[in-house]
Amino acid sequence: MASLVLVPNTPANHEHEPHVPLPVEIPVTTSIADDALDLKTQMVRFIVTGGLSAIVDLGLYTLLFKVVGLDISAAKAISFVAGTTTAYLINRRWTFKAEPSRARFVAVVALYAVTFAIQVGLNAVIYHALPDEWWSLPLAFVIAQGTATVINFVVQRAVIFKIK
Repeated sequence: MASLVLVPNTPANHEHEPHVPLPVEIPVTTSIADDALDLKTQMVRFIVTGGLSAIVDLGLYTLLFKVVGLDISAAKAISFVAGTTTAYLINRRWTFKAEPSRARFVAVVALYAVTFAIQVGLNAVIYHALPDEWWSLPLAFVIAQGTATVINFVVQRAVIFKIK
């Protein structure tokens, strides 16, 4: 069985070049296809990955807010970072089958910064607008997460994972 070994491109005189490490990779598959998967396959994989990432996000969010007692926005901010990191690592390898790229990673960080602000802000506004019921927390989460998910899929598919 062949294994994938990634060797970064380094200039001949690398002592004067700043080193920017690539993000940690999950060994989901040993082959990465250059040709894109069809829209339906990408959507299904994105949804599956999103479901797993949402479990990470909601679980950590609930734990930090309800058990630890963090402020709602602080709890959501931390859980968002954990969930979106999980999503990026799996989507890059499995959903979009893209090679590692610093430009793509920077673009994803910028996208996540925008969706972070949207998701955390929308979550807080909706949560505080709802009555103090057991369903308020998950409902605010689902609306904020759904909004961020749609934005993430469209931008990742149309822009970010087209970057070479």
